[in-house]
Amino acid sequence: MLSLRGITKEYSSGDMKVEALRGVDLEFGKSEFAAILGPSGCGKTTLLNIIGGLDRYTEGDLLINGRSTKEFREKEWNTYRNHSVGFVFQSYNLIPHQTVLANVELALTLAGVNREERKRRAVEALEKVGLGDQLKKKPNQMSGGQMQRVAIARALVNNPDILLADEPTGALDSETSIPVMEILREIAREKLVIMVTHNPDLADTYATRTIRLLDGKVISDTRAAEAPVPTHARRSQESEAQRKPSMSFMTALMLSLNNLLTKKGRTILTAFAGSIGIIGIALILSLSNGANNYIDKVQRDVLSSYPITIEAETMDMSESLKSLMAANQKEEKDQEGDEVSTDTRMTATLSSWMSGIRQNDLHSFKKWMEKNWDRLELDKYVTDIQYEYATPLIVYRLDTEDGKPKQVNPSTTLEATGVMNIFGGSGVGFQQTMIDNATRSTNAFYILPDDPEALSTQYEIVSGRMPENDTEVVVILNSKGQLSDMTLFTLWLKDQDELEGQFEQLMMGGEPIVSDDRHFSYDMLQGMQLRVLYNTSYYAKEEGSAIWADKRDDPEYMAAALADPGKSQELTVVGVVRVAENSVASSMISGGGIGYRRGLMIKVLEAVGDSQIVKDQKAHSDTDVFTGSPFNPAPKDVKDLIREMEDRNAELIARNDPEARNESDLVKDFLAMMEDQGILPRNVLPEWISSVMRLDLINEAIQPGSIMIRGTSYEDNMEKLGISMTGDTAEDHPEDYPSAINIYAKNFDAKKKISGVISEYNASVGEGQRIVYTDYVGLLMESVTTIIDYVKKVLIAFVAISLVVSSIMIGIITYISVLERTKEIGILRAIGASRRDISRVFNAETLIIGFGAGVIGIGVTLLLVIMMNIILKNLTGISNLASLPWEAALILIGISMALTLIAGIIPSRIAAKKDPVVALRTE
Repeated sequence: MLSLRGITKEYSSGDMKVEALRGVDLEFGKSEFAAILGPSGCGKTTLLNIIGGLDRYTEGDLLINGRSTKEFREKEWNTYRNHSVGFVFQSYNLIPHQTVLANVELALTLAGVNREERKRRAVEALEKVGLGDQLKKKPNQMSGGQMQRVAIARALVNNPDILLADEPTGALDSETSIPVMEILREIAREKLVIMVTHNPDLADTYATRTIRLLDGKVISDTRAAEAPVPTHARRSQESEAQRKPSMSFMTALMLSLNNLLTKKGRTILTAFAGSIGIIGIALILSLSNGANNYIDKVQRDVLSSYPITIEAETMDMSESLKSLMAANQKEEKDQEGDEVSTDTRMTATLSSWMSGIRQNDLHSFKKWMEKNWDRLELDKYVTDIQYEYATPLIVYRLDTEDGKPKQVNPSTTLEATGVMNIFGGSGVGFQQTMIDNATRSTNAFYILPDDPEALSTQYEIVSGRMPENDTEVVVILNSKGQLSDMTLFTLWLKDQDELEGQFEQLMMGGEPIVSDDRHFSYDMLQGMQLRVLYNTSYYAKEEGSAIWADKRDDPEYMAAALADPGKSQELTVVGVVRVAENSVASSMISGGGIGYRRGLMIKVLEAVGDSQIVKDQKAHSDTDVFTGSPFNPAPKDVKDLIREMEDRNAELIARNDPEARNESDLVKDFLAMMEDQGILPRNVLPEWISSVMRLDLINEAIQPGSIMIRGTSYEDNMEKLGISMTGDTAEDHPEDYPSAINIYAKNFDAKKKISGVISEYNASVGEGQRIVYTDYVGLLMESVTTIIDYVKKVLIAFVAISLVVSSIMIGIITYISVLERTKEIGILRAIGASRRDISRVFNAETLIIGFGAGVIGIGVTLLLVIMMNIILKNLTGISNLASLPWEAALILIGISMALTLIAGIIPSRIAAKKDPVVALRTE
C-alpha cells in the first residue's frame, strides 16, 4: 500500500545543507499501527510530513498503492491529502473560529460532498470519538483531550486509508492520553495508523510495529502481520479518490466571515475606514443626481410648455457653437522672429454667428406635416400648432382716455420706455433676431387653440363666453387672475406716457419705475373697442401719382382708415377667461393678454393680398411703388442717394412735372427713408425739422461711406407689405406660407417625438429644404446639466484618492490577517486545500470587508442625505434636492468590493505560497 524507497530529505541553511532523512526504506501494510520512535531532530516529523504529502523528498521515491509519486503534480498531492491521509497533530490544529462540527466537515467540503451528507458523516465521526453532544462548541471551550478527539474525528471523516498522528498525546496528561490511544488502536484494525512519538511505553502498549530512527536513518523495525482491509472501504476510497478537492467560494466566505466575527471591532473599524471614500463619492452622486433630477423636472414642467419654434429665418446655434469651439481650440502658432501674428478668434466668432443664419422652407414643411399627420399620429403628441405670418396683426384700441386711437399690437411699450431708441429699432442677423424676440415678448395677443377640448382644458371662463367667430376675442388673465403691468401698458389700460423718461432715470440714476396698482371690472374689459388695421392700409397713393406714401403719422388718415371696413376690421370682446394652472398656456401667458381665433389671421392675410398696393406692386415688379424708381438691390452710400434724389427732382422741375418736390418734401422723404432703414428711430425728430433743414446741407455733413442704405428689391417690398409667399399659385392660400411655426407638445416625451418627426422630414428632403431650429431653453438646461456633470467628475476624481488609500489600507490589514492565520493555512493545506483554495479564502475576506465598507458607506450616505435635504429645503425651498439612485448605490458597493479584492491580491498570493509544514509550526 505504502512504500518508501531510499527517501532522503535535505534542507538548506545558508550555505550549508542539512540531511533530515538519509535513505529511508519502509513498507507499510493496509492495516497496522506503526509507531516511529527516536530522539528530537532524528527526522520523525519530516518522515511523517513526506508520507502525508505536506513535504517533498529530495531523492528516492514514495509509492502509493504501487504508483510512484515522482511525477505527482500539485493537484494530485492535494487529492492524496484529502482522500487518502488524515492528520492528527500534537497541538490539535483546529481552526479556532469554527465550531467542532464545522472543523470536522471541512475536509468533506473540500471533497465536494453535499451539505446533508457532509453533516451526517461529520456527526457520525464525532460520535465515534464520543463527542456527539459537543457539535456547536468552539475549540477554546473544550479540554485538550476533547480537542484531540475532534482532530481524530476530522482525520477520519473522509474515510482515509492512512492516519498520521504526530505526538497525539504530547499535550495531554497520562489519564487523558488513554482514551485517545484507544481510539487510534481501534482505527488501526481497519486502516494504516502511523504515529510519531518519543514515548516508548505508548509504542509498546498500543503499536503493532515499532520503527526507530536515528540521525535520519531507520535503525530498527519490528513488523507485524497486516490485517485485511474490508473491500467496501477499499472501493469507497477508490471512488472518492477520483474527485479532486476544491473549496467552494461559499465555504471560503464562511471561513473568512467566521474569522472576521472573532475580531468584530477591528473588522468594523477597517470597513468604516474603507467606507470614507464611498461616502464622499455617494454624497457627490446624490447631489448631482438630485440636481439633474430637479433640472429634468424643470425640463418636463417647463420645456413641454414652451413650444418648438421654427422660424423662416433662424440662426443655427449648434453650428455656430461648433465653429466657436473650433476657433477656440485651434492650435496657436508660436511667435516666430520679429513678426506679429494675428489672433482671428473674434472674427471667426462673428462669422460663425452670421453664417449660422438659415432660411427654412416652412411652406414645404407645413404641407408635409399636414399630409402625414395621421401616419405620424401627431394627435398623440401635439396639443396645438400656431402659425405666425410676415403680415403683422395690427390692432388699435379706440376707447382710450384721450380719445385718440392707440396701437396695442404689435406692442409699443418698449418704444415708450426708450429702449428701442437705444438699440436703434432694427438690425441684421443675430442683432435683428434678438430685437424681434424682445419685441415679440411684449406682445399681448395670442392665438387660441382650434381644438375645443384643448381650449377648455387650458382656459377657464370667468365672464362672458369663448369666441364663436373670427372677429370675436377674449381677455386672458394669467393663472392668478391678473394682468401684468406690461400687458396693461400694452393695451393702454395704463397710459404709456407714464413710462416716458422713467427708463432713462432707471438706467442713469437707478430710480425704479413707479406704476400704481389699478383694478378693472370684467364689464370694463369686455367693453374695450378694438380694431384690426390691415398692414397695407398704412399706405395711400399720392394724388396724381403712382407712388404710395406711408400715412401712419397722419392722424386724420389713420382715423379714417380705422373707420373704413375695407381697411380695418372691428373686434368684439366677448368674454374674460383665466389660464388654467399647469396648462400649456400657463407659462406662455404669464402676464395675460388678448386671445383670438386662427381665422382672424387668415382674414387679415386675404385682405392684405387683395389690397390695391399689393396688386400695383405685382403689376410693376421692376419698380418700387414707394419711390417710383427701379429697384436697386445693391446697397448705396447715403451721399450718392441724396445726389440721385436731387438730380431726379431737378429733372422733374425742369419738365414742370407735378410730381416734383419742394425742399421740405425732399427732406421728409429722406428722413422717412432713414426711419424705414432703421438708421433713425421712428418719430425721433420733430416735424418742424424738415422746414429748417436742406438736403444739400445734410449731404455736406455726411462723410462718404459712413452711412449705407441697404438695397431695394421686389421681395423686400412684398415683405414690407406683409406678403411672404411668392408665385401666382400661392395667392389663393396665403395661410400656407407662415413665417414661424409654434408646435406645442403634450409633455416632455412628446416633445422628443416631435423632434423626431422634424428629423424624419429632414431625412426625406434635400439640403435646401431641411428645417433648422434651436430649442434655446433646452440648450440652456443641457448646458447646466453638462456643467454639473463636469463638476461631479472632478469632485469624484479627488474623493477617489481616499478610496484608493483606504483600499491599500485594507490590503495591509489583509496581510496582517495572513500572518495571524498562518497556522490555519497549514491546517487547510494538510486536509487537501490547494493554493488556489487558500487564495480564495483571503480573497473572500477582502470581499467581505469591501462589502461591509460599501454597505456602511451607503448607509451613512443615506443618513447624511436626509440631513442635507432638510437643510437644503430650508435654504432653497426645494424638496429632495439630494437623492442617491439605487443603481449607483449598488455600483459603489461593487466598486468597494472590487478595490478591496484588488488590494488583497498580493496578500492572498503570499498566503497561498506559504509552506504548509512551516505554517503548521507557527504559533
